[in-house]
This record gives sequence, C-alpha cells and structure tokens, in this order.
Amino acid sequence: MASDRSSHSLESLQLTVNDLISQLPTLPNGDLIAQAFATVVRMAGDEIDRLDWKILNASLQDMERAFSTFYPYRHVRKIAIFGSARISSQTQEYEMARSFAQYVTAQGYMVITGAGGGIMQAGNEGAGAENSFGLNIQLPFEQGANPFIEGNPKLVPFKYFFTRKVFFLKESDALALFPGGFGTQDEAFECLTLTQTGKSAPVPLVLIDKPGGDYWHDWAAYIDKQLMKRGLISPEDPSLYTITDDLDVACEAISSFYKVYHSSRYVGENLVVRLKSELSDQGVEKLNDDFSDVLVSGRIKKTQALPQEAQDETFDLPRLILHFNQRDLGKLYQLIAAINQLGTPLLSPEDSAHPERK
Repeated sequence: MASDRSSHSLESLQLTVNDLISQLPTLPNGDLIAQAFATVVRMAGDEIDRLDWKILNASLQDMERAFSTFYPYRHVRKIAIFGSARISSQTQEYEMARSFAQYVTAQGYMVITGAGGGIMQAGNEGAGAENSFGLNIQLPFEQGANPFIEGNPKLVPFKYFFTRKVFFLKESDALALFPGGFGTQDEAFECLTLTQTGKSAPVPLVLIDKPGGDYWHDWAAYIDKQLMKRGLISPEDPSLYTITDDLDVACEAISSFYKVYHSSRYVGENLVVRLKSELSDQGVEKLNDDFSDVLVSGRIKKTQALPQEAQDETFDLPRLILHFNQRDLGKLYQLIAAINQLGTPLLSPEDSAHPERK
C-alpha cells in the first residue's frame, strides 16, 4: 500500500514537472533548465539514500549562491590568490601578496581568495572590499572569514570543497600562488590538469615568492627531476607557469597573456581561439610554420564564430581554429604567447579605460 502511494506521488510529481517544462521554451536557456528538472525527477524514482539528497541539495545551494554573486561581475577579469593561511602578517610573503593584490586591482582586475587568514587575508587587504571576493569554507581548526572580507556581499560561504573549487577555477582568469601547504599545491596541479585535459581554458599561472625565496624554485626542481626527466611531462611544460620574486614580472605575465588572446573553447574536436584583433595572413602562416607539430590534422585557420557559439557574448570577435592534439599543453601556451606578439590590440575608448574587461 505504501509502495502504491509512493508510486502515485512520483507520477503526480512527473505530471507537475512535465507541465512546468512545457512552459520553459519561452525562458532563456529553457532547454537546459528542463534537463535539470528531468534529472532530479529521475533521481526521485531511484533508490538513493537521504544523505545523497542532502549532498545534492547542499551542492546546489553552494552553486546558487556563487552564481548569483559572480554574475554582476562576469565581464571583469579576476585573479585568484592562493597561499598559506598560516603565514603571519609580519612576513615578506604577506607583504608581497598584499602589494600584488593592490597592483592588479589598480590595473582593473578583481581578486578572489579563500577568505581565510595569511596570504588570503593579504589578498583581500590589498584589493580592498570593492574589488574583493571571498570563497569561504568553515574548517574546524581555522577561523572564519578574515576582517577584510567579513560582511562583504561578495563573501560566498561553501559547504563543500569541490563546489568551492569549481568557482575558483571557473571565475579566475589568472592564478597567483604564494608559498603554502597541501591546498596551495592542490590548486596548482588542479589548474594544470584541467587545462591539459581541455576541461578548463588556459590561464596564466604565476608562482610568487619573497625576494630571494626558494619555495617555488625547489618545487620546479622536483618537477624537473621527477616528472620531466622521467618523461612524464613534455619539455615545453614549464611554459605553463612563471616563477618570480618580482611583482612587475608577475603582473606583466598576466597582462601580456591577454594582450591579443581573449579566450578559447572546444567545439567538437577543434580548439577555437578568440582574439581581440584579427591576425594578418602572414602572422597565421608563421603560426602554422612554428606550431604544426601540435596539430592532429589540417592547419591553423582564421574563422568567424561557429554556429555552436551563436549564444556566446564573444560572437563578434575574430577567431583562429585548430585541431589541437590536447597533449602539448606547454606548446599551446607558447602559441598564445606568439599570438600576443604577432597581433596588435585594437582598443575602443571603453577598453582603454578598462582594459581588463572581458
């Protein structure tokens, strides 16, 4: 009897959702909303535990808060700052992180931190409340949000690390890493992994230490000895990151990355590279001469937006298209650097006033 009532309730829910879905085509992204509803209804008919529903519900709430917080700032490039929560405000590392955040926000960027102490606090302090985001997660052995982001409407609380990480990488146009523990190392390798597998677009990764510091140089020595020399990564992969103790070098590594290159995405098997200005035919020929080894087939070609990009806000930007092998990630970063050297950015008056606008 209870089973019959449950089945009837599920059928009733299905009818209600079907009626709702029938109204969705008039909404923006109605097809995707319908898929989400359909997924939840299918799960309602499956045998899953109450804990599973709690995880699903909390994850969606995490995402809802983050989506709504970031949406008004979607056209401004942002830099995520990572580093240890245990670094004192009296250290050189703290001062470097604070100054870095101050410099990049003066250039037009916004800053995202984990909202905790140490390097995260330095990032929020340097950026100031207006240009700061904090993605906070409560840990039993650390305090809550630092005083420079506490109470800020751009402070987003997260229950789960995995949803928090999604937004760090989704919203960041560059990553700046200062000395830190397992979490900092995790973010560095996560960024490299997701870019390498095509799950995340290329972004500049800057590893910053205090003047004369050896934290990241020791890290690079490990990469060279244990990964490079064993043939586990490509010889060009050090192009993925910049190690420096000079803030001018760190800021230039980020701003130069977006001089002509705007963004990229995969459409089927092809990588589509959006540009702020069109390259000359001679420039594209040079790219083909220098980077033919990263192509599975064909050549690097100019293109306009593809039909699959019809809803994209970058629709009017010129593009390059290539069948990238998704293996030579370091050479992809070298390709982006070459694009930035070959092209000339064409800035509108608005772009000149705010060059870091997406």
